[in-house]
Amino acid sequence: MVMAKFTGGGLSYHVLTGHWFMLFASLLIMAAAGAAYMFGMYSNEIKTSLGYDQTTLNLLSFFKDVGATVGIISGLVNEITPPWVVLSIGIIMNFFGYFMIWLAVTGQITKPQVWLMCLYICIGSNSQTFANTGGTVTCVKNFPGSRGNVLGLLKGYVGLSGAIIAQLYHAFYGDHNPQALILLIAWLPAAVSFLFLPTIRILNTLHQPNENKVFYHLLYISLALAGFLMVLIIMQNKLSFTRSEYVADGIVVFFFLLLPLVVVFREEFNQLKTKTQGLSDSTPQLKVVTDVPHPNSNVEQEVQESSCLGNILNPPKRGEDYTILQALFSIDMLILFIATTFGAGGALTAIDNLGQIGRSLGYPRKSITTCVSLLSIWNYLGRVVAGYASEIFLTKYKFPRPSMLTLVILLSCVGHILIALGVPNSLYLSSVIIGFCLGAQWPLMFAIISEVFGLKYYSTLYNFGAVASPVGSYILNVRLTGVLYDKEALKQLKAKGLAREAGKELNCVGVQCYRMAFIIITAATLFACIVSFILVMRTRKFYKGDIYRKFRVEDEKSGNEIKIGNSIVFRETEEGHRDVA
Repeated sequence: MVMAKFTGGGLSYHVLTGHWFMLFASLLIMAAAGAAYMFGMYSNEIKTSLGYDQTTLNLLSFFKDVGATVGIISGLVNEITPPWVVLSIGIIMNFFGYFMIWLAVTGQITKPQVWLMCLYICIGSNSQTFANTGGTVTCVKNFPGSRGNVLGLLKGYVGLSGAIIAQLYHAFYGDHNPQALILLIAWLPAAVSFLFLPTIRILNTLHQPNENKVFYHLLYISLALAGFLMVLIIMQNKLSFTRSEYVADGIVVFFFLLLPLVVVFREEFNQLKTKTQGLSDSTPQLKVVTDVPHPNSNVEQEVQESSCLGNILNPPKRGEDYTILQALFSIDMLILFIATTFGAGGALTAIDNLGQIGRSLGYPRKSITTCVSLLSIWNYLGRVVAGYASEIFLTKYKFPRPSMLTLVILLSCVGHILIALGVPNSLYLSSVIIGFCLGAQWPLMFAIISEVFGLKYYSTLYNFGAVASPVGSYILNVRLTGVLYDKEALKQLKAKGLAREAGKELNCVGVQCYRMAFIIITAATLFACIVSFILVMRTRKFYKGDIYRKFRVEDEKSGNEIKIGNSIVFRETEEGHRDVA
């Protein structure tokens, strides 16, 4: 009977319905959810096939950014529906948005008006927020005691997704069909989400044995994938690859994507073995506790019974479940929003203008491509390092995550000032610093939101935090950097005795093109650093305590438990310890 648990459908069912396979499914969904980061690879195809000027193309890019970051709707939907509903909506939006763009680019439909193309790309990129909400938020709720590791790992795969999809595109279509890339972006993320639709769900939030060890094994695999992609990108920029070589590279990437399955199967097998051995013991003492309340049930009941509007300015203690309005109107959220607006906004401005910065400073095209690749890889490293390192520092040394966020924002100032000064060959270092810092800010911000405001309405609050980045990008990029760049370009034309030609792009050459803009961006980032430090001071007492205690209280009192309906079944041993029954 015991051995039957390990054969055929018993083991397979246990694996497919377990916590770790759910995490693996989320990893693959995140690995295909980065189409918004690939606009530079197909933007020229849109520009040439539809006859757009650069201003129109930049308008499309802006709506792409808005769609990719404004996920309030996906958060609200996830509050009242299971994760599969959110993922299903994302599937439809992803395929519709990018498929319509592909039809327009290939001439299979009448050339759409500009506003319609903006709508298509906004819908397509907004599907990314539905995938993020359905996958990431669900994983954080399923692993509440390791949320830094969860966010770092999942956000890391999102950071790598652009490079992953690019390699799969080369394997599927070669290197001479950029229109096919848009079609791939339309169907691949949708297919991956559809494949794992039944897997993503909220499970019992019991502490998993060897949880940190498993997360580190998954981290090592993702680091190996990132290292392979980085070497591959550099080689492809310098050498010409054949179709068969692209296919071989794609197979290796696919292998790395499936490699976490080894870790998942091993961990789920060990857990099933432990549970089965517990069942086979000869002297179990089963105890059934019926109608066991959730540790936060009293808090939830009070929140439900109280008037939402009447308690907006009377929030619970930090770490308890805030209502949506209590969180949005709290000083802590305002501080975090301002810090992210100018911290992430400045980094996004540098990333969006990286190609133009390189051209103005005289970098060759291949060097600019290398800078973009470095930025992508270090964006991934920032995400995983911030997630895992902040978890270690928090649990072992009580070093709060807001302090790490402050240090990351401060470090990004170095990258901005290097661009402002135009130090020779410093753009490579700037790409590394800014990519790392931008990547690091995301898991830190999302983890802080979950810790300070609770997990009950995390879906909505998670997406509200992401809104800060496009706000900062609009202020610092559209209203500041673009205006100052055009002003300097016109000054150079006048100095040459030339007038601007209608419909022709303005080009600026020299350090002065971005100097003043990035001096202001550096000052704005320093301001974000100061604001973030205020949050450090406000939450220092909270982070000195055991912020995860309520998620471990059941394990500490009764060991691992099995919930059957409203009952929890456990086994108490002679030593007084309780094992899974």
